[in-house]
Amino acid sequence: MNLISKEVMHVGEMASGAALTVPVYRIKGKQQGPDVYIQANMHGAEVQGNAVIFQLLEQLKTLELNGSITLVPYANPVACNHKNGEYTLGRFDPITGVNWNRMFHFDADIIAPFVQAHLTATSAEIERAFKVLLLQQITEKLNHNIYGLTTGQRIAFQLQRLAHQADIVLDLHTGPISSKHLYCPEYAIASAKYFDIPHTLLIPNDFDGALDEATFCPWWQLQRTFAALGRDFPITKTEANQDQSVIIKESFTVELGSQEQIDLEVAREDALGILSYLQYQGVINSQDYQPKTMMRYSCMLADYKALYSPMGGMVDYLAQFGQPLAAGEPLARILRMDNYGDGDPLHYITLDHSVIPILHFASASVNQGTELYKVFSRFNIL
Repeated sequence: MNLISKEVMHVGEMASGAALTVPVYRIKGKQQGPDVYIQANMHGAEVQGNAVIFQLLEQLKTLELNGSITLVPYANPVACNHKNGEYTLGRFDPITGVNWNRMFHFDADIIAPFVQAHLTATSAEIERAFKVLLLQQITEKLNHNIYGLTTGQRIAFQLQRLAHQADIVLDLHTGPISSKHLYCPEYAIASAKYFDIPHTLLIPNDFDGALDEATFCPWWQLQRTFAALGRDFPITKTEANQDQSVIIKESFTVELGSQEQIDLEVAREDALGILSYLQYQGVINSQDYQPKTMMRYSCMLADYKALYSPMGGMVDYLAQFGQPLAAGEPLARILRMDNYGDGDPLHYITLDHSVIPILHFASASVNQGTELYKVFSRFNIL
């Protein structure tokens, strides 16, 4: 049995002085291997990740680890408790209006000077020194910001400090009403098929404030800057190079389905899919976890399109998640009872090209301009 340690991390204070805290679980590996950071529930209604962390802990306590794993459920205590009637809100900071998952930090200006100073260093020396630099940067933001931090920044930076200590970062989310899908950096596409997730969004080397970007963009930009000067610095395994000694720096946002619900049996299946990936990366010393055989599709982030409602009304969502929908087939129909008897009460929403529906709005009641669906507008078999 592995010893699971627990600490409570203080991430802020409420107006009453009550502490905002986050539980942090750690399992230390017995051998050398990649270190992993997994968090869940950065957005308040996205609760399934907590169930997945529970199921991961249940599995990991009996597995031999080659690396250490840190797991953080309830990562955002403000969002977790942001209720309005029977609904959990918590996608946006209610004070600033900023998405909770857009407050992480990366300063690209650190890359070029670091590369110049480490051109002749070994890969191991580069890795150690750059990790120290990232941790110094985030610690500086936390401790020496003379104008202070917002509530969201203080939470985000403390989580990011944990994440920067890892080689692999998994941020567990859900959509409104959603299929499972994976946000994957383009350079790590070979890793995507080791998750039991059929739909993969390939994201570019651009930082937009999310945790996955804050933890993979620095390493990817570092690699590219070294490459421009003729220096090879690999950060992922490829089909041609399966050497376990390769430095691994990968981060993913794992979308586990729909918000406002947990299912412990589904969570166990999700945990097994994550363990398949961790086994591939040499984190766990086991051969018991293998990816499922399934049809897998990929889509570039630029081709992941939002479809907005052309009118207000009551929506009947028709399209099946995850399956290609032919051009002209309806995604939804909108009921307009105000038109009954003197107009057309039913309006069908179609597109002129094939798409894969991934998620849709949680409510049947929509205003004109509400985001109805997100779809893969162009896709390939992965």
